[in-house]
Amino acid sequence: MSNIVAIVGRPNVGKSTLFNRLCGGRKAIVDELSGVTRDRHYGKSDWNGKEFSLIDTGGYITNSDDIFEEEIRKQVLLAMEESDTILFVVDVISGITDLDEIIAGLLRKSGKRTLVVVNKVDNSQRYYDASVFYGLGLGDIYTVSAINGSGTGELLDELVKDYVKPEDQEDLAEVPRFAIVGRPNVGKSSLTNALLGEERNIVTPVAGTTRDAIYSNYKKFGHEFLLVDTAGLRKKGKTMENIEFYSIMRSVRAIENSDVSLLMIDATRGIEAQDVNIFNLIVRNKKGVLILVNKWDVIEKETNSVKEFTKAIKERISPFEDVPVIFTSAVTKQRIHKTLETAIEVYGRRKQRIATSKLNEVLRKAVDQFHPPAVKGKHIKINYVTQLPVSTPAFAFFCNLPQYIRDPYKRYLENRMRESFNFSGVPLQLFFRKK
Repeated sequence: MSNIVAIVGRPNVGKSTLFNRLCGGRKAIVDELSGVTRDRHYGKSDWNGKEFSLIDTGGYITNSDDIFEEEIRKQVLLAMEESDTILFVVDVISGITDLDEIIAGLLRKSGKRTLVVVNKVDNSQRYYDASVFYGLGLGDIYTVSAINGSGTGELLDELVKDYVKPEDQEDLAEVPRFAIVGRPNVGKSSLTNALLGEERNIVTPVAGTTRDAIYSNYKKFGHEFLLVDTAGLRKKGKTMENIEFYSIMRSVRAIENSDVSLLMIDATRGIEAQDVNIFNLIVRNKKGVLILVNKWDVIEKETNSVKEFTKAIKERISPFEDVPVIFTSAVTKQRIHKTLETAIEVYGRRKQRIATSKLNEVLRKAVDQFHPPAVKGKHIKINYVTQLPVSTPAFAFFCNLPQYIRDPYKRYLENRMRESFNFSGVPLQLFFRKK
């Protein structure tokens, strides 16, 4: 079950600050100037074991008030369509503005679950001032100070109260789910059509033709799985909508509902920042991943073209480089069966269980070759490792001083495990605990 939460509101109310606070990092740029957020930021967060995806819908807005209203209206409509819950952020200092009224009106009509978040409430006087926002007609309000975190606990309690913990969700089907994701116009629908052998999805040269997530059942050549293409026809009159924002929203939902994500990039453009963003989103969701370099048939090739292209991709996705890279053409159907076989292999690796005795044999060899560096004169001893009983590969290492194990050594142990057991295309989780 995917839980997508969108943060909406007019400029400079603290949406990005709240996003950073809830995601536990500084992923979005924050400034006193309004309209700093040009890109759409998205992250994974959890509260009391309940996970959700968070999307900051801040946009770059210029010129007149009319454009302000039009751009914000567009963002709110997109968020209302795609998200499960909306956090409507307002500013206690400025009170209710005309733009707040416009957004509130849209949210009331949508019927979408909305939490009104009154930001910048960092003293008792502002707490009382916040009561004016009951006038928006959207129910209870939640007072927070995103910059120092006060009030966010109560907000999160309310946000996740109806969400289900991942381990409590029933496995609805054993059929693997593969999602085809990527930037607009890289050939996702063409690949789906090539795999299914029919014109299941509409394909045009226009970026953003694909709009709705389509599930297609594939049952051929001894394989069965659900293929998820973020597909559908863009409505007339919508040609100026923010396509990049749509691609993010669709990718989030498709990735969360998949077991393995097929990240497609355009060979004519190489791997770009948005490709890396989507790759990181797949990894944060702990899904299997393989990278498809599409339109390889139109590239002028030299002797080392594949090797150099692969090297460039792995440099951009570092440190998680153990990912299959396949060069395809959806038009000529080049290597599309290899794509299927690799996706099924990645699915199998994601489900594999490693015997504890084999894990500890690898651990002993790794520690003998390179002991954990001593910290503050204290020697670290890793005694034991076991695989945790969760749906994705996760391992618990028991040691005397888990707090002193640094990231470079964690990567060293992960690399040794990848060398010993084939986890290509599968993100691993390593936990270090007191023995």
